[in-house]
Amino acid sequence: MSLAPLLDAAPAIPLHALAAMAAFVLGSVQLAAPKGTLPHRTLGWIWVSLMLVVALSSFWIHEIRLLGPWSPIHLLSIFSLVMLAVGVIAARSHNVRRHKSTMIGIFFGALVIAGLFTFMPGRIMHAVVFGH
Repeated sequence: MSLAPLLDAAPAIPLHALAAMAAFVLGSVQLAAPKGTLPHRTLGWIWVSLMLVVALSSFWIHEIRLLGPWSPIHLLSIFSLVMLAVGVIAARSHNVRRHKSTMIGIFFGALVIAGLFTFMPGRIMHAVVFGH
């Protein structure tokens, strides 16, 4: 395992990856911790901020090009930004069911499932974990 492939990449890529890893760890804590508490709300805002960095930084990553510089992952980024707003609005309006389902959906869709694809051969995270 070597961080060299990640650190040698364009600046948006390590920013994106490190924010995603931090969001994954913090999101895992959030899923396990008590809900509705001050720590949950505080860590939730940090998680939302990390997810904003993950989604926004993806617009400067063009490793996979299917339509000009864009790929389907950029659609996921747009969807994630919209759903983050939905989740925050749901929490602020005390719609716990919508907030919970939205945030869990973002966690599993944008971090877990999309994250697993980063370990496919030829991708930077595959090189980080398994070598070239």
